[in-house]
Amino acid sequence: MKLKIPLLPSCFICYGGYKPPTNAKRLMTNAKGYFKFERLDVWKDARVFISLVYKITSTFPKEEQFGLINQIRRAAVSIALNIAEGSIKGSDLDLKRFLRISLGSINEVISAFYIALDQEFLDENKFKEIYDSALKLNARLNAFINSISRSSNLSHSSFVVSQS
Repeated sequence: MKLKIPLLPSCFICYGGYKPPTNAKRLMTNAKGYFKFERLDVWKDARVFISLVYKITSTFPKEEQFGLINQIRRAAVSIALNIAEGSIKGSDLDLKRFLRISLGSINEVISAFYIALDQEFLDENKFKEIYDSALKLNARLNAFINSISRSSNLSHSSFVVSQS
């Protein structure tokens, strides 16, 4: 029995053999077949953070599989998912809202790792590793939010000036 593996639309776009449906076309930024979020360094950083979370939580007790492990992993994954979702929204305000949700998810992950540390599911070194990684991602997200705010203020102020 042959398995049919569906190819992603972006694979076909590169070769010119696929015409995506109208709603999928809206999601792509250009004919090269990539999504806007894929170019964001902060989204790439989130993926690295998620991998670290998965690596560390894989050493937790198996009885935590549907408890703390699941909660931590879901919170970590939501960081990248919110960055991706926010990247396609129509305004800077919406993008910043989703980025702030990602910041909340980082806080959730670290809070859960404190619980894991208290329960001795990880040692101080692993905790410090995830904590430091979270601080860096948090700083990158805040810097991105601030840069959006600055660019919004500049474009808004130039709009106001051009109106007078």
